[in-house]
Amino acid sequence: MLSKLQLLSVFFGDDVIYKIYLRSQVIHKLFETNPELDVNKLDLFHLQFTQSLIDLLRKIKKNNESNISLVFDEIQINKELIDKLNDPFYTEANFNLEKQRQALKVNLSLRKLFQVLSDNLTDNPLSKNINAFSSRFAADFFYTITPELLDELTAYNNKDVYTDEYATIQRKLMGVLCKYDFKAEFYCGLKSGNQIIEVYKFMNADRYFLYSPSDSLFVFLDVAKIANIDFSTNLSKKEKLMHELKDKNDKLEGNAAAMKSFMPPEIKNLLADDYKKISDINFLENISNIDVQANILKSMLNTDLI
Repeated sequence: MLSKLQLLSVFFGDDVIYKIYLRSQVIHKLFETNPELDVNKLDLFHLQFTQSLIDLLRKIKKNNESNISLVFDEIQINKELIDKLNDPFYTEANFNLEKQRQALKVNLSLRKLFQVLSDNLTDNPLSKNINAFSSRFAADFFYTITPELLDELTAYNNKDVYTDEYATIQRKLMGVLCKYDFKAEFYCGLKSGNQIIEVYKFMNADRYFLYSPSDSLFVFLDVAKIANIDFSTNLSKKEKLMHELKDKNDKLEGNAAAMKSFMPPEIKNLLADDYKKISDINFLENISNIDVQANILKSMLNTDLI
């Protein structure tokens, strides 16, 4: 019985439990070295007190292990979700790579559009799969704006544009594109509901234009109108969730270590009181007091504290 108490004291790593174990050893040794003592009192002590304490500690241990198991289940579920989210197809690094390719597609499309309009051709100037970029990344990497702002940004006068079967572009924008040799870089993506626009910046000038995939529209954009957007938050929703899940798992793993040896404060106080009782020099004369302590221990088994 004492060996079981020793194992539990190691499991919980609690000084009071270990002191109770050591004191119980002393009491046990006392009876062994003093045959004149009534051994029935020792049996009563172990039956009433030691066994009750072991039962209580085992219940706490089982409850703690059950809680830890739930924590590790949650950690595993989080890890599986992180693995699913960690698809390289949708990472920020891949987005940064693809937006460079998209800018190249748009530049080539605009150069060809200039040729088509200049030579009155019927060719489709837009690069193949030019709209795949926004379809793939808009949900996670494009910034949300109001429908009113989107309408304002995409508004134009029919007299100010060139239009053919495949695209619409502002006349002045085409002139500026020619001036800068059709060199622009992807600046940001904007969305409002199902509507999406891609914003581009001229490589050598602080000027911007947008591309609206839904109607193949190219018009100037006044960047001051989107100045309120916080461009510092450039992680995708998926990557933000991944970071949150990783942080949560770190906290859960830290909590699991503390949960292993957790003991309700009320029971810690009770054990401290128990230790005082069995450490009393008149313990043998007042062994009936242990019955009271044992009954308290037993009552703890049926409380909601554990």
